Amino acid sequence: MSGSGFLGNIVIVGCGRLGSSLANRLSQAGSRVVIIDRSRSSFSLLEPGFSGFRVTGDAAERNVLVEASIQEADCLIAATEKDTLNLMVAQVARHVFSVPKVLARVYDPKRETVFLDAGIEIVSPTRLMVDTFLAAVRARQESA
Repeated sequence: MSGSGFLGNIVIVGCGRLGSSLANRLSQAGSRVVIIDRSRSSFSLLEPGFSGFRVTGDAAERNVLVEASIQEADCLIAATEKDTLNLMVAQVARHVFSVPKVLARVYDPKRETVFLDAGIEIVSPTRLMVDTFLAAVRARQESA
């Protein structure tokens, strides 16, 4: 797996800027990618060379996840702009379909513990940006 770049079967929920970028990069790396979005027009963010599959539908519905082959997924990434939807889909992936690796974007830092308590790995854009800005401020102060 490490030599070929293949990262497994990955289901991504949300085809916005983040989801589409992840889908494009993972597809280029040789992963089998399925991306789900409620809006068919969101798939226009995918590059022409995207080799994965597109599923139009609400990922909160079990049949949409099944259509996306979640039962074969090595990883699910919940990348919508809605923390509540990301949490729900991530919990279903983890506890109903036993997806080995489940990651979710969490905007509101107050919700991070809910995700972590559910056994879901998180990425918090808010926390990442705070850390980045603080590091930049500290670097400026150290160089002055």
